[in-house]
Amino acid sequence: MTSVRISRRSALAAAAALPIGATLRPMEARAAAEMKGGSVPAFNRFKLGEVEVTALLAGTRTVEKPTEIFGLNVPPEEFAAVSQAAFLPTDKAQFFFTPTLVNTGKELVLFDTGMAPEGMTTALAAAGYSPDEIDVVVLTHMHPDHIGGLMSGGTPTFARARYVTGSTEHNFWSGSPSDLFTANVVPLNERMTFLDDGGTVTGGITAKLAPGHTPGHMAFLVESGGQTLAITADTANHYVWSLAHPDWEVRFDADKPMAAQTRRDLFGMIAADRIPFIGYHMPFPAMGYVEAQGDGFRYVPASYQMMLSN
Repeated sequence: MTSVRISRRSALAAAAALPIGATLRPMEARAAAEMKGGSVPAFNRFKLGEVEVTALLAGTRTVEKPTEIFGLNVPPEEFAAVSQAAFLPTDKAQFFFTPTLVNTGKELVLFDTGMAPEGMTTALAAAGYSPDEIDVVVLTHMHPDHIGGLMSGGTPTFARARYVTGSTEHNFWSGSPSDLFTANVVPLNERMTFLDDGGTVTGGITAKLAPGHTPGHMAFLVESGGQTLAITADTANHYVWSLAHPDWEVRFDADKPMAAQTRRDLFGMIAADRIPFIGYHMPFPAMGYVEAQGDGFRYVPASYQMMLSN
């Protein structure tokens, strides 16, 4: 690197060379650049064997008092220590809502529908799709943030689609229906197929019962060209407070001991097979890997792995 020094003699010589009446002036002040605000990617698309997968961000929001949602069975000081070690505040958390599209080349399959039709259609549009292109809608379970986008003013958001969900899940909510289940799911019953553990959505997409969060909560395995992706839905809803500590109770889990066991079983398989997974509430783009560590699992966010398979 070369340094440049301007001597007093050189400066005087430069001034003398200026036209008569001209003066050296400092640079004129300019207005400060506009603040643009933070940004979040709208979608993440990659190849998995012969299929194409797109994770869609259908919404994100800040939630206060996460200690009232996660770690209900641990002392506050333990929650605080774990959070500090992970560089996380304990007074608030960021929630993400991530439906997933799988394009098999024959059918466009959507897993879950977000909290509202507006968020769902906006997310689809950002990724270059429209609701009428969806061939199959898979519902992992019947919580509002998964079935909220099914209907718009009493009309199905996905006019051409057929619907798939777990039989145990649908039977449970049919016996104890919520208002949203009645409004959004029941009108679609005649277009719905019901699966049990190991059932097939379409070629290469298999259901895996993952109960506890709800009685019939399901995960799904997508397999193509020797590659596998797990769509884990709400099996674990936080990468530290649930995934790293599977026995920590979560307020939204209907059967907390069963949910903890399901986390151990499903993510134990994912860790052993070293396959990527998409978690509905993981930090967007919601995809990563896990390895068994201590009493739980270490989450490794995906970086460029899926780019190498394109």
